[in-house]
Amino acid sequence: MTALSPFYRLSRQFAAFFGVGLAAAVAHYGLLILLVEGGGFHPVPATLAGYVAGGFVSYGLNRRHTYQSSRPHREATWRFAVVALIGFLLTWFLMHAFTVWMGGPYLPAQVITTGVVMLWSFLAHKIWTFA
Repeated sequence: MTALSPFYRLSRQFAAFFGVGLAAAVAHYGLLILLVEGGGFHPVPATLAGYVAGGFVSYGLNRRHTYQSSRPHREATWRFAVVALIGFLLTWFLMHAFTVWMGGPYLPAQVITTGVVMLWSFLAHKIWTFA
């Protein structure tokens, strides 16, 4: 059973991260769709605005529920911002590639982009932001 303990903890942590991600995705996708469908925005800037909205949701919930971090906010917030900035740039690049260069539809492009950025963020926050 002790051999499963690290795997169990990692699985539990990823499940919590995924749950937090769902809450952040509601903010992200909600703003994305509202700006594209209701505001006539191009999907790339709209998804970046959504990414920022989701980031605010993600920080508080991940700090408390996923990583149960005791790292002081003055350290965790700037680290979170660095990881989020890289995720922001990945989001811009992938969405631009999928919707502008490849001419694909924005929602499937966003789903793929979300998966890539989710894996990056989970690992970076686990190893660095909230460690």
